[in-house]
Amino acid sequence: MSLRVDPVRLGQDPKRLGESQALAFEVRVEGVLREAFVVRWKGGLHAYLNTCRHQGLRLDFGDLHFFDDEYDAIVCCHHGARYQPMTGVCFDGPCEGARLTALKLEERADGTWCVGIAEPNGDSA
Repeated sequence: MSLRVDPVRLGQDPKRLGESQALAFEVRVEGVLREAFVVRWKGGLHAYLNTCRHQGLRLDFGDLHFFDDEYDAIVCCHHGARYQPMTGVCFDGPCEGARLTALKLEERADGTWCVGIAEPNGDSA
């Protein structure tokens, strides 16, 4: 069963993000407004709901800092769960094997839109 996401245009252009930078936005999933983010990692854009799979807390402290010092993982600031930036799969920590909810981005004439939940094995951007 696929979750219903109301398409939303991102207020800022994620194509302008530098390597390791992030952009926050909100998206309505099944009628509930949720925090989300997009990051640039190794040249690609990857978008996820800002919710750790361990306890449902946001991944950052509100500062859009998602990567560890080694720049090889998106890290939950609360309990240290480490997620692969490209896939959202937790490879270390209390929710190992779980996956962040990836979001699908779409380029349109009027900007970048979040248009839905990405396929688990597909790209988020």
